Amino acid sequence: MSKAANKTGKPQHTPLMQQYLRIKGEHPDVLLFFRMGDFYELFYDDARKAAKLLDITLTARGESAGEPLPMAGVPVHAADNYLGRLVRMGQSVAVCEQIGDPALAKGLVERKVVRIVTPGTVTEDTLLDERRDNLLMCVNRSGDRYGLAWLDLSGARFLLSEIVGDTALSAELERLKPAELLFNEAEALPVAERPGLCRRPPWHFELDTATRLLTRQFGVRDLEGFGCSGLGLAVSAAGALLQYVQDTQRSALPHLRGLSIERSDEAVILDAISRRNLELEANLGGNDKHTLVGVLDRTATPMGSRLLRRWINRPLRDRATLQARHHAVGALLDDHRFEALRDVLRGIGDMQRMLTRIALKTARPRDLTGLREGLSRLPALQSQIQPIDSPLLAGIGQRLGDHPEHLALLNAALIDNPPVLVRDGGVIAEGYDAELDELRGLSQNADQYLIDLELRERERTGIATLKVAYNRVHGYYIEVGRSHANKIPLDYQRRQTLKAAERYITPELKTFEDKVLSARERALAREKALYDDLLERLIVVLASLQTTADALAELDVLAGFAERADRLDLSAPELVDEPGIGIRDGRHLVVEQVSDAPFTPNGVDFHRDRTMLIITGPN
Repeated sequence: MSKAANKTGKPQHTPLMQQYLRIKGEHPDVLLFFRMGDFYELFYDDARKAAKLLDITLTARGESAGEPLPMAGVPVHAADNYLGRLVRMGQSVAVCEQIGDPALAKGLVERKVVRIVTPGTVTEDTLLDERRDNLLMCVNRSGDRYGLAWLDLSGARFLLSEIVGDTALSAELERLKPAELLFNEAEALPVAERPGLCRRPPWHFELDTATRLLTRQFGVRDLEGFGCSGLGLAVSAAGALLQYVQDTQRSALPHLRGLSIERSDEAVILDAISRRNLELEANLGGNDKHTLVGVLDRTATPMGSRLLRRWINRPLRDRATLQARHHAVGALLDDHRFEALRDVLRGIGDMQRMLTRIALKTARPRDLTGLREGLSRLPALQSQIQPIDSPLLAGIGQRLGDHPEHLALLNAALIDNPPVLVRDGGVIAEGYDAELDELRGLSQNADQYLIDLELRERERTGIATLKVAYNRVHGYYIEVGRSHANKIPLDYQRRQTLKAAERYITPELKTFEDKVLSARERALAREKALYDDLLERLIVVLASLQTTADALAELDVLAGFAERADRLDLSAPELVDEPGIGIRDGRHLVVEQVSDAPFTPNGVDFHRDRTMLIITGPN
């Protein structure tokens, strides 16, 4: 058979490859995972690149437009693993799904890109480090001033700041360590080549456009309420960042509800080199062994661990805030109250990221049961916080809430241990929806019907070995050994031939099959609709649930501090207005944990009249 050709006589691409090339042309700068049955396939340069990065086989099966067709693929069921490896290398991937039903499609199955997975916008647990923020950052430059915006999409934190000078930019990049960095391609950025760098067009940084985009997202008339006055560079960066997230997620972002501003005078300033050499959360080898975080992090939840890292990386200068935290830790130390709190907190999962997946409608059933478990523990936490004399802990208790109506909804809707995916069925609890119960009843009663039918058919035919069964490929059937071929009734219609048996169907069994399979399909569809409705009902109350999750993280950090203070025999500092530092019997937290020998305490006293100069060599 001759190949299809265009008017020039050159072979044309097949319809499938024409579809692929059209979609790839819309996403030229990212890898395209093109769904074909049970695999995501990559073609041409994408295939060569993915084969090298993922160490998968590169093949050339067949031709298109008269040329060999390089391709590589990954199984759909293992896609998250491969996506995780790619985003950790700084790669972005457009995921193109089959939208139409292959069984019903006339010609090509419809396909479209449903999301773009980038290093800074992933939200799946399998693609994230649970104890570290995963940040998307955008930088906008004007002369020596920089507007910064960064977003933790999985934790719903959106922040802005403006800084001056390349040194300050370097310090912020070292502190925040964004997984992906967007920048205005019209302005040179003094940053070394790094994974996750992404150029954005200048018009994405227009202030009016950014303001409209942000006010529409947050449902406000202007941004003054967030403290954005005079921060035009940062607001422009935030608008470009939000546009990028909307382009990649292709869904509403109801969990992003506002902006927070960071100002340089609120915290101790550390340059990039000092931060690295202090080894606050990473040693010079790149892990947290023998670091301050490694010693202090005894949090019970992933969200508490992430908050602790933020606190350590940005030491506050606000005396009132610090004293409130010290007082709270002291109150938790009384009678070892922190121990009971930590016991309850250990059963709470990563509620912040669960809520993000609910907002994006990508939550799996176990996200919802994890949320349910967390809400069920709130009364125990409240009862333990209530008698403690601490204004900070009292405020945390108010923010925790109790959410009895939301807990009741989740208890009613979900079984105890649901499957991983909604499409597997069996997620919604019996009694939650009468229509679903009825449809399930039709399927569940099928087993008894088959037993009864098998007995009747054995008696009718005189074939004691006759079987009635079901498989997914051929549906319901009656199986009879070939030695009984002379006993087959006239109403038996052959469905499948095996080596030693024949499989048949009867009009009665066909009618039953249509009814049961229809009931199963309708039950799955009904269950999916109920699950989607459950997500919508949770999205309505998302703001209050996010407040609870944030309060849990703060409580976890304070309880962890109390445990460390008790275990390591730490004392709270006394904060004064005058510059200086006085330490009596001081110990180095990290060195003390590393050394086998007892640490020898020592003191230091610096003030206006006693200072120290360090003279070093030229290196």
